[in-house]
Amino acid sequence: MRGGLARTCIRGVGPGLAAVAAGFGLASVAVAAAAAPQRPQRIVSVNLCTDELALRLARPGTVASVSYLSRRPDTSNVVAEAAAIPVNYGLVEDVVSFRPDLVLAGLYTTRNTVTLLRALAVPVVEIDTPPSIDGVRQQIRDVGALLDGAERAEAQIKAFDARLPRVDPHAPRPRAVVVRASGFTTGPGTLLNDILTRAGIDNLAAAGPLAGQAQPPLEAVIQARPDMLILTDEEGEAPALAGEVLVHPALKALAKHARVVTLPARLWTCSGPGVAEAVARLALAADDWRAAHRAGAAANQASLRPESALPGSAPP
Repeated sequence: MRGGLARTCIRGVGPGLAAVAAGFGLASVAVAAAAAPQRPQRIVSVNLCTDELALRLARPGTVASVSYLSRRPDTSNVVAEAAAIPVNYGLVEDVVSFRPDLVLAGLYTTRNTVTLLRALAVPVVEIDTPPSIDGVRQQIRDVGALLDGAERAEAQIKAFDARLPRVDPHAPRPRAVVVRASGFTTGPGTLLNDILTRAGIDNLAAAGPLAGQAQPPLEAVIQARPDMLILTDEEGEAPALAGEVLVHPALKALAKHARVVTLPARLWTCSGPGVAEAVARLALAADDWRAAHRAGAAANQASLRPESALPGSAPP
């Protein structure tokens, strides 16, 4: 489900936290059976994105455990922050051993664990990926309030906004296609699409020849003739066939004509500073494309001049 923050980004809080959430207009917050404290003291996170939110926003000493993924540099933006925090593997036995008064989970992960925790009357908050950069800001504020970290949330948002580049709205915009594992791309209403838009790039899967195709054939990608090819680096612990499309010969051939940018998935999958870095990286790539485009146009113009008009040519 991909909706606005008020509909889908935080669910399942207890009455104490629900009162806070209601103040932010989270209209469909579901109240769990167990009440959660206004100031949680033993927070357990079982999801990579909630790891980042908890470690950045919770009061020092209140995060009891984070997921094991938080310590992997290929997937996590908070490796240093997680180094001294015990890890869990998303199993209910792991979680209850930390005696949590609040569990943070992703909306689509560890479903069995979430169900069992609620059966045990453990307060659980489920957090979704926001669909836009505005949603990132709002989610940081909301979770900051839930974790008694409102001041830390505002400081993070201020730093986030300072990192976002200022893009000239009148500058030429390269046309790009994002290629993810298994050949999936990203369309409108997604955080990654908004990142491209803010970076001054047009997404061909949002409004273009690939619109409406979640998994377009590579032939369609090539025929769309993108100016930029954005590959998302979604590494795992073991090789997977899903990643083979990212090194497909057809994409390598396309790379001869399109500027290739690799964007680590850890920068655009969770609310935090990584999103601003993703915008900055793509904006820089767009600037490079514009510079190359101008240089190519100038070279073509020069090649069309009569020989006598070229600098240094002898007079007739």
